[in-house]
This record gives sequence, C-alpha cells and structure tokens, in this order.
Amino acid sequence: MTLRRVWTLVFSLFSAAMLGLAAGAVWMVATLYLRHPLPWLVLPIGALLAWTIRAGVLAPGRAAALLSAFAAALASIYVNVLIASVEIAGSMSMGLVDAIRIAGIGMLWQLARVAMRPADIAWTVAGMLLAAWLAQRSPRKLPVQR
Repeated sequence: MTLRRVWTLVFSLFSAAMLGLAAGAVWMVATLYLRHPLPWLVLPIGALLAWTIRAGVLAPGRAAALLSAFAAALASIYVNVLIASVEIAGSMSMGLVDAIRIAGIGMLWQLARVAMRPADIAWTVAGMLLAAWLAQRSPRKLPVQR
C-alpha cells in the first residue's frame, strides 16, 4: 500500500468523522428547538452524509458506503450524548461545556445509552443502511440538453 493511499484513507476517515459530528450537532439544535427527540431525522441526515461523502470525499463504492454508515452512526451517538449533557447542564444550572467536562464521556455515554429506546436503534440502523446504499450508487447523469 502506497503512502498516498494510506493518506487518502486517513483523510477520508477523518472527514467522515467530522461530517458525522457536525451533523449530530445540527441534529441537536433541531431537537432542542422542537423540545422532543427526533430519531427519524437520521434518515435525511444519513442521505446528506452519503451524498457529501460520495461527492467530496471518496468515489462511490464500498469504502464510501462504509464511511457513510459510520458517519450516520456517529451522528446518532453524538446527538444522544449531547442531549444527555444538555439535560445535566439544565438540571444542575451550569453551562454545557462545564457539564460535559465534569460529567466525562463515560457518564454521558451511559446516560445516552440508557435513554435510547429500541425504536431509536431501529431508526439509526435504517439511516445507516440508507446512507450506505446512497453512497454506493453512482450518481445519475443528466441528459445533455441541446
């Protein structure tokens, strides 16, 4: 494996992770604004992640499908961890950053895991499958208008 190929894979993984975290943060804003969980939002977020990864990170194929599914899962996990930290911050009258720092990732992960229902997991799996399917497909070519 060449150095260029390794660098491309590392950059692609980093890009997919950052896209997933950004999507999770946007998802959290929508959830807090509407004041109730939105687990179905993983479907449009997964589709957007797939199209972004397919268009800007990797060519359509298995690697893009895996990265898209990973990014969708990461977005789902991240939004649940952020919601847990918002609940801690609200109940203890502290800032979000302080709540994250004091609680720690272990406690936030456990709270997020406890709060997830089977329906949330089903929506996440559906979003991951949609993201993988969209990232694996080649984009349609539009007919040339003359």
